[in-house]
Amino acid sequence: MNLITEPENIEKKKWSDFVMNHPNGNIFQTPAIFDLYDKTPKYETVFCAALDSRNEIVGLNLAIIQKEHFGIFGQLSARSIIWGGPLIKEENPEVLDLLLRKYKEQIHDKAIYTQFRNLWQWSASERSVFENNSYEYIDHLDILIDLKIDENKLFNNFHSGRRKNIRRAERIPLVFEQVVDASEIKQCELLVKETYKRVKLPCPDKSFFDNAKTNLCENGMSKIFAVKYQDQIISCRYELCYKDLIYDWYAGTSETHLDKYPNDYLPWKILQWAKENKYSTFDFGGAGKPNEPYGVREYKLKFGGELVNYGRFEAIHKPRLMKLGKLGFIIYKKINGLR
Repeated sequence: MNLITEPENIEKKKWSDFVMNHPNGNIFQTPAIFDLYDKTPKYETVFCAALDSRNEIVGLNLAIIQKEHFGIFGQLSARSIIWGGPLIKEENPEVLDLLLRKYKEQIHDKAIYTQFRNLWQWSASERSVFENNSYEYIDHLDILIDLKIDENKLFNNFHSGRRKNIRRAERIPLVFEQVVDASEIKQCELLVKETYKRVKLPCPDKSFFDNAKTNLCENGMSKIFAVKYQDQIISCRYELCYKDLIYDWYAGTSETHLDKYPNDYLPWKILQWAKENKYSTFDFGGAGKPNEPYGVREYKLKFGGELVNYGRFEAIHKPRLMKLGKLGFIIYKKINGLR
């Protein structure tokens, strides 16, 4: 088995085809996502592909190291996230074990902890491979909306209050659009930043959104949707589009226009667009841990959908820095709350 850790040493088409043809293949393991994060400050990529004797890919893992700051303060926030990986051909446990062991070498001294954010249910035998490599399984929820059902049924699955707010928004009226104009894309970026600041969460900087436009939007792997009120964008959502799935990515809404129900209306219009364009599933993203209150989950569940528990695998590499990092995040939120 040959392991490739330098992406330039593997043919991009071969990489893309492997992800596209894998039953669990997803956008987060594609060359496009690698290029996005590799070109953006405060991110670092960690890559490994396993090739068999015929030089065919039989396993692949792409991790993204995220930092909120540069220099020594960046080390206090460095965490490695693997969305939808590793991808293993024919669920071969030996290849999975090989990639996990190699990843442990690669991540040494680079991140405080690692999270594998699962996008499907791993088998019991596969979970044991993770556990044997010192990863702990943690329950974590996600919400999936089936777009193959009839549109009326889809709408009727919404909470009654959600349906009522959508009808109110239609009477205002709000206007739904896909955003392609450069100046309007800039407005959407600012809305996302304002929203993240309001809820006291760190947000990627301008270079991230610029690179997302180049690496994802321009090749159809991401769409930006917005609703307007009197020709002004008041809410937007960035969606990832890959195979037959839409993944809810980033969102922003003007606080002064919440009374116009954009956070009810926009997701509904995106679901309609996705159905019309033959997507079969809308992934609403994380919904927190079971049996723990989480307002975001309550908001998302009012659009119907299925609550699934694919969980996460987590390993802490630097326990002391993990404690400091959690403290730093609490301080970050308090400081931003005072601004």
